[in-house]
Amino acid sequence: MMIEVNNIYKSFKDVKAVRGISFAIAAGEFVALLGPNGAGKTTTVEMMEGLRKPDSGTILIQGKSWQQHERELRKIIGLSLQETRFAEKLTVRETLLLFASFYELGSENVSEVIELTGLESKHKALVGALSGGQRQRLALAVSLLNKPQILFLDEPTTGLDPHSRLDLWHILKALKDAGQTTLILTTHYMEEAESLCDHIIIVDEGQILREGDLKTLLANDGTRNLDELFIRLTGKRLIETTELIPSQQ
Repeated sequence: MMIEVNNIYKSFKDVKAVRGISFAIAAGEFVALLGPNGAGKTTTVEMMEGLRKPDSGTILIQGKSWQQHERELRKIIGLSLQETRFAEKLTVRETLLLFASFYELGSENVSEVIELTGLESKHKALVGALSGGQRQRLALAVSLLNKPQILFLDEPTTGLDPHSRLDLWHILKALKDAGQTTLILTTHYMEEAESLCDHIIIVDEGQILREGDLKTLLANDGTRNLDELFIRLTGKRLIETTELIPSQQ
């Protein structure tokens, strides 16, 4: 397995954010982690990314732990956060060259991710002049510079217009078809999980409620779609949690 999460717990003072979560992700698999705000999904992902340490339980990536192999693991992961910010007065190419230097990578990697993310026409544009969708593509390009084996995306299309969202989906589907990337995606859009992901994990109150491929999940619970299943399990409609997030466009 590419990733093994074994019975992890995490608390913050009196809040039990994650309570005994376990799952495994195979190499090349695209996995969606769904849950309402406060469900524990972000804390779970941050522990997988090595940004937080579990109170108990283990996380292994290619059989290695963050405690003993951090330098090795940093080289094989890429991550893009929802609130990624860049210097407004650098161009797209300058921004990518800056981040490439952190990995000791050359301009050829920069040119490759610019093409992959469809930013060719914007490579000389200042970051401050980019639209919300273009900024998200830049954030994705940064996360792909080191050709990561594992990619973490935290709500990559929240606040984007439908056209920009579809553009990002096409990029991710191309990565999936290439078969060299394992994706862990948190999203507030059910159709995003349905369209992109092989495996879906639904989390609430720090625990996994259901997991599996979409067809099996719906069949087992007798529901017509993922939105209906999510409401049945949590009593909440996931998209409601994003209604107050302003558009970046």
